[in-house]
Parts: sequence; structure tokens; C-alpha cells
Amino acid sequence: MKILSLSFTDIFKKSFLDSWNNQQITTNDVIVCLLITAFIALYIFLVYRLITRKTFYSRNFNISLAGIALITSAIILTIQSNIVISLGMVGALSIVRFRTAVKNPMDLMFLFWSLGVGIICGSGHAVFAICLSVILTAVILILDWVPIAKSPMILVVNSSDIHAESEIMAIVKKHSKYAQVKARNTTSTSLALTIELRLADGQIVTEVQSLPHISNVSLISHNGETTF
Repeated sequence: MKILSLSFTDIFKKSFLDSWNNQQITTNDVIVCLLITAFIALYIFLVYRLITRKTFYSRNFNISLAGIALITSAIILTIQSNIVISLGMVGALSIVRFRTAVKNPMDLMFLFWSLGVGIICGSGHAVFAICLSVILTAVILILDWVPIAKSPMILVVNSSDIHAESEIMAIVKKHSKYAQVKARNTTSTSLALTIELRLADGQIVTEVQSLPHISNVSLISHNGETTF
């Protein structure tokens, strides 16, 4: 009676390496996968343009979102064909370092969205990528539309009277329940105040401008952090 003994290496080669090498990806599969990825990438491009209509819009960043989805999809398709290629790509990509800082958290979310779509489509689950894109878009639009809190305004006042702050703040507190001085710059002959406040209208500008020694009043909309 002959006893068959398989080492760990033999088991690994037969059960793991062979399963990866036997996967055949045809040209039609590649074309269909990349076309579906390109369609979803175009959708991400349009959603990003819509979401950033009120803030700073970077056209180059938006184009890169579509490119990242396609590149990621192609990489996932490639590593499915051979385990050796996949290990080589992991080693090659691990030495890449990106130094570009992402200042807007929404941009970071779109980056992960683009990468996720590329990975999902490349692995052959395009339906999941489409469902993710539709549901995520609905969530983003709903949360962007819901008025969770009112954005503050920035009031900038320049006066030639360095003692005019008390009069200015009296008018500000009359029109706003919340007001906080963010910056106070003074010289021997002038005063500049930057005040964060919440307003229902812009009538405060006219009233502050009517004070003596006021040279300039500006009311600026603020789309950053929201004050509760």
C-alpha cells in the first residue's frame, strides 16, 4: 500500500496557485468591465460637480476621480489572472507615496468612492458598484439639503475711532443672538473688527455704517464650519 504524502508547498500550489492561474479573462470581459467603470466614473464626475457648486471646484481633481476608477479597475482585472503578478503589483504600489494634502473631507469621500468603484467593477460585481453609487448619491443630497444648523456670517468693520467697539457690538447684539469677535486689529488711529454672527437679514450693515467714524462695513457669507 503506497502512502501519498503532500508537503505544505504542494498543497499550496495545487489549491491556491492553480485556482488563480486557471482564471481566464477574455478581451470582451476587459472591455465590458472598463466600459461599465467608465460609465460610473462619469456619474461620479457629474455628482462631484453638482455637490461642489457652492464651494471651490477643482476640475483637475474631478477628472482624476474618473481616471482613478478606471486605473483601479484595470489593476484588479490584471491581478485576477495570476497570483505572481498580484504580488508584484502589491510590492510596486507599496513604495508609492502621495504628498498631496486633501483639505476638504468631501474630496476624501469621493476618492474612496472612486477607488471602491474600481475595485468592485474589477472584481466582477458591477451591480454592487451601481447600487453603491445610487444610494450614496441619495444620502449625500439628502444630508446636504437638510438644514442641520445655520451657517454663520462674518462682519468686517473698519473704524477711524479706536473706541467704537462698544457701539458696534451693541448694534450687533441687537440683530444677532450669537456674536463673537474673531479678530481685533488696532492702531493709534484705527480699529478693525472681524465678528462671527448669525443673522436673519443684512440690515445690520446699514445701521453699523451709520455710526460716526465708520469707513467700511462688509458682511461675508461663511460656508465652512457651522455654529450651533
